Amino acid sequence: MVCCVNPEKWKKSMLIPVNELPPGGAQFILDDQALWLSSIDDFGMNCAVTSPLAAGVTVIPAKTGCLVHGRLTGKIVMPCNRCAEDSSISIASYFEEFELSPDGDSARDGEESRIITQNGIPILDLAAICWEEFVLSLPAVPLCSPDCKGGCPGCRTNLNNAACVCMRDEPDSRFAVLLGLKLDRKSR
Repeated sequence: MVCCVNPEKWKKSMLIPVNELPPGGAQFILDDQALWLSSIDDFGMNCAVTSPLAAGVTVIPAKTGCLVHGRLTGKIVMPCNRCAEDSSISIASYFEEFELSPDGDSARDGEESRIITQNGIPILDLAAICWEEFVLSLPAVPLCSPDCKGGCPGCRTNLNNAACVCMRDEPDSRFAVLLGLKLDRKSR
């Protein structure tokens, strides 16, 4: 059974003392928009939240760390990778990971844990986990639509809305030497 934990001392920072969690785990809701907006601003991301971002997370303690799983939802707007117009992105991501304690043989070389030790107490940084999951849920190439035509590199006309006036049918002068090239096809 999982209990719902939301004490004020954990609510602001989302630093969770793992040894204070009940054996069955605890549920957390990260819906404070300041958490998301400050990180977006800190990382200089060109996006805006259009529907509140929220993460519902369950943390279950274990001997060598803790199991963290949850769901992240919301909507943001980012510039389209092709035409730079607004691209609406729905976030609906499920995640599950095991965070290892940084002490002893349980920590793997080169793997960064979201559990730190403060005064001998293992502390889980839940906000860091949710931020990482948010970034991983973003598309590598945000598009306003799958068939976006992009923009003209010369005049910057959005080719989805209008034809480019600077496009010419003239070949690229760098390939002029290849214009008269004839290939002899030999049958094999």
